[in-house]
Amino acid sequence: MALAIRPATAADDDAIWAILKPVIEAGDSLVADPRGGRAGALAYWRPPGAETFVAEEEGRVLGTYYLKPNQPGGGAHVANAGYCTAPWARGRGVARKMLAHSLEEARARGFRAMQFNFVVATNTRAIETWDRAGFTVVGRLPEAFRHPAEGLVDALVMHRRL
Repeated sequence: MALAIRPATAADDDAIWAILKPVIEAGDSLVADPRGGRAGALAYWRPPGAETFVAEEEGRVLGTYYLKPNQPGGGAHVANAGYCTAPWARGRGVARKMLAHSLEEARARGFRAMQFNFVVATNTRAIETWDRAGFTVVGRLPEAFRHPAEGLVDALVMHRRL
C-alpha cells in the first residue's frame, strides 16, 4: 500500500508522541527538551500557526511533519517545517515523501520559499535529503548544538525558493 499523507488530528497524538519520543530522548537532531515529556514534545511539534501532518501506511503512522510561516509579518512569506520519521521506518523514503508533500503544501499556501533554521550538522542523512531537493546552506551557526556524543557541533540554515 502507498504512503498517504494527511493533516494530523488529536487522535494522532499518541502516534506522533511515539515517533518523537525516541528522537527527542536521543538528543542528536531535535532541540526539544527531553525532560518535557509527552506534553512538551507535542507543544514543540505543534507550534503556534503550524499545521501538522502524518504519513501513514495501512493505518500505521510512519512519520510526521509540521508546516508554518518561518517568521511573522514581513517574514511570513517564507515557510518553515520540521520532520520526524519513526526510527523503525527510516530508509523507506518517508522523509523524502513528506518533504515533497510539504513543498506542495507550502506552494499552495502562497509561500515563496522554505527555510530550515537549525539543521544539526551531524544529521547528514537529513542534509543529504534536503540537498537533493534543492536546498542550499545559506548559513552556519558555529557550535550552536550540544550533541550528546559529539559535543558542540554546528547548525546549518538551509533555504530553497519555491
